[in-house]
Amino acid sequence: MDLPQTQGKTLPDAWDYKGRPAERAHTGGWTSSAMILGVEAVERLTTLGIAVNLVTYLTGTMHLDNATSANTVTNFLGTTFMLCLLGGFVADTFLGRYLTIAIFVTVQAMGVTILTISTIIPSLKPPKCNMETGSSCIQASGKQLTVLYLALYLIALGTGGLKSSVSGFGSDQFDDSDPKERTHMTNFFNWFFFLISIGSLGAVTILVYIQDNLGREWGYGICACAIVIGLLVFLSGTRRYRFKKLVGSPITQIATVFVAAWRKRNEELPADTSLLYNIDDAENVGKKKKQKLPHTDQFRFLDKAAIKGQDTRLENKWSLSTLTDVEEVKQVIRMLPIWATTIIFWTVYAQCVTFSVSQATTMDRHIGKSFQIPPAALTGFFVISTLVTVPVYDRLMVPVARKVLKNPHGLTPLQRIGIGLVFSIIAMAAAALIEIKRLRTARLHDLLDNQEAEIPMSVFWLVPTFFFVGSGEAFTYIGQLDFFLRECPKGMKTMSTGLFLSTISLGFFVSSLLVSIVHKLTGSHPWLADNLNRGRLYDFYWLLASLSALNFAVFLVCAKWYVYKEKRLLAEGIELEEADVGFHA
Repeated sequence: MDLPQTQGKTLPDAWDYKGRPAERAHTGGWTSSAMILGVEAVERLTTLGIAVNLVTYLTGTMHLDNATSANTVTNFLGTTFMLCLLGGFVADTFLGRYLTIAIFVTVQAMGVTILTISTIIPSLKPPKCNMETGSSCIQASGKQLTVLYLALYLIALGTGGLKSSVSGFGSDQFDDSDPKERTHMTNFFNWFFFLISIGSLGAVTILVYIQDNLGREWGYGICACAIVIGLLVFLSGTRRYRFKKLVGSPITQIATVFVAAWRKRNEELPADTSLLYNIDDAENVGKKKKQKLPHTDQFRFLDKAAIKGQDTRLENKWSLSTLTDVEEVKQVIRMLPIWATTIIFWTVYAQCVTFSVSQATTMDRHIGKSFQIPPAALTGFFVISTLVTVPVYDRLMVPVARKVLKNPHGLTPLQRIGIGLVFSIIAMAAAALIEIKRLRTARLHDLLDNQEAEIPMSVFWLVPTFFFVGSGEAFTYIGQLDFFLRECPKGMKTMSTGLFLSTISLGFFVSSLLVSIVHKLTGSHPWLADNLNRGRLYDFYWLLASLSALNFAVFLVCAKWYVYKEKRLLAEGIELEEADVGFHA
């Protein structure tokens, strides 16, 4: 008789910090998620505040050349996003999201602290250049660079581990089976993206200004304090958090399918696919139930992973996979061409936090007579253009797209990505033309050899580049997120974030590779010279515009070839479950 009174008071799939069933009234909800949102906000403030202004620190304080400085920044950011895959694997397989966040935020705090200390201790920086004597600047020593790189890559490791789990742990605080809490979960993601934007805007305005005018030690010190405070706030909510059991990493599933298929590579596939091992058989041996997927003829080699042996009970997951597991892996493979063609956008994005910032240092940055904009503050136009583009799309483009394309959601994910890629082409063409104008102005005023002089050309000429890249990001970012969330199999949802973030990571790494190749091939007449006034940065931008155009052509072919999972399953008479519906902004 007590059942009706207690029913619904605890959650069947969540536990409190002591391992007991989580009580709905005393765990989770907005109180818990607010503490998680706080740590994400300070992470954005810290990571972006360091990254967008790092190139000026490397060239101005550590006295590295432009190409090396640009590569250091892009390698740092690329490693940060790539380590999200490691963080996700550790969280799903070993530690869980709570411990992963706590540990990796601590690592990030250590990295920022070391970076702050390196700006305070004189022996960890090269001496300042003495322009009066005309002596050349002394580049940072191996010891000084070692300390700097140790700090940066500890920050990258901490950020990667945090980003992989923070949104998932925040959504864990709401019960998806409860209509009211499901609405709150939607609002949580809205606040999540809002705080990312606020943290980013604060980083590229206030924090960058402090770094340039009060000193790096103050800017980085604020970052260190913010991270520590965020960690303490996060830990203070331990008693209120809801915890979910480990589900295992999708990377493991992909690996087991390929290993099992390779082990049975010499066996013949049966003509009747119903003879292959599937979830109906798996239920009898205690394996997790999934939504059954129809068999497809693509990538038939992987079907061998589901060939039954004489006794399936004697086989483990590395020698036998269900046909549904195989189909889920096939679905990830189908997404790879789209995944690959979005990488180049983030290569273009990387130029705006490296060479565009270097350009800004040579231009007139004054507003009025006394106030001067920090070069890295121009990246604030990323956030501004994104905040403008999203409502313009929602209020103007979506109604038109609904009428013309007959799509209730407006543009499809691939159409949004395509628009973002077009914007990246326009951005690099604009950047090339603006750089040509900058060099003409420098030549007109006989400033080509004086890299310290201010060219009488407003820094706001760079705004179109930032605007087109920022608007392109609004389309590409949300389009990618929607595509990966919608198309990833239900059993591999955590893979969607990893695939999305890996395109950003590889975009930065491709940027580093391109810079290194161009710098080496143009050694006698460098495009990316230490003195930008004597370089040909505009040719590098034209190269990126050409590569982006070629990439867009390949993307169109891949997009035409791709069939959405919803359309393919409906053709087989299978309806998508609610959890398989994508994200729509």
